Amino acid sequence: MSNRGCTQPSVERAAQYRDVVSERRAINQALFETVHRLRHTGMNVSQIVGKTGISRKRVDKWLRFSELPERNKMEPKMDSPAVFRDYLVRRWSAGCHHVKTLMAELRTRGYTGCFSGLARFVSCWRTHEQGAVPKSEQQAATQETLSLSVGHHVSSRVAAALLVKPRPLLTPAQAHKVDALKKSCPAFALMRSLAMQFRGILRSRTTKGLTKWLAEAKNCGIYSFKRFAKTLRRDWAAVQNALKESFSNGPVEGHINRLKTLKRQMYGRAGFELLRARLLPSAVL
Repeated sequence: MSNRGCTQPSVERAAQYRDVVSERRAINQALFETVHRLRHTGMNVSQIVGKTGISRKRVDKWLRFSELPERNKMEPKMDSPAVFRDYLVRRWSAGCHHVKTLMAELRTRGYTGCFSGLARFVSCWRTHEQGAVPKSEQQAATQETLSLSVGHHVSSRVAAALLVKPRPLLTPAQAHKVDALKKSCPAFALMRSLAMQFRGILRSRTTKGLTKWLAEAKNCGIYSFKRFAKTLRRDWAAVQNALKESFSNGPVEGHINRLKTLKRQMYGRAGFELLRARLLPSAVL
């Protein structure tokens, strides 16, 4: 297998991470400007917090600055490829683009980090060779989002929850957020559509339509959905059985949870006989 094929997943993850960081910065910049604009209209801190949904601590901090401050970064340690940046730049410029080779060389220099961290670090240098991974899903489900039509800050957790909640179960406020996010972020609309289709497949307890859904998820351009579809394909037989069969390991998991709860209640205070008496029915005893 070629080096290009081996490092492709790491390159995609690294490109997605860079997109998330850059878009998070853009969103924070928009929030920063909104806070100062509201301040100039005469609003106090409490009113700005209520209007935007941002924490009071962040609003107080931002109002002390004229420009959005950079995030604090820790000094790189020996498990970070950044410590060896100069050496990596020289080796990369010399034509050594094989991450495993670079990994072995850094080990001799004291690098204690992982392979994926190194691959992610050098992936930006490989972008011109393989092409940048297109942006797709970051605005809605993987980071905090500010929608002007919503009127306040929508967290990534709330956006993710709205992806999988059917419209009949949405409150009016939630429905307004969903409509606003779909309007301002086409990727959110696509993800919600795929999520609703998959929810329908699960509730129908049939594999009909699953193959078509996997094809759509694979070609949708959203990295997380592509990985999810790939994982389902890898465990295809188990996925089919989970949909068609009525059996479940839920009861087993319930008994394991009960056993652990009783064991922890008695730890250090009672012996095996009492544990056996609490677990087994009296008829067995």
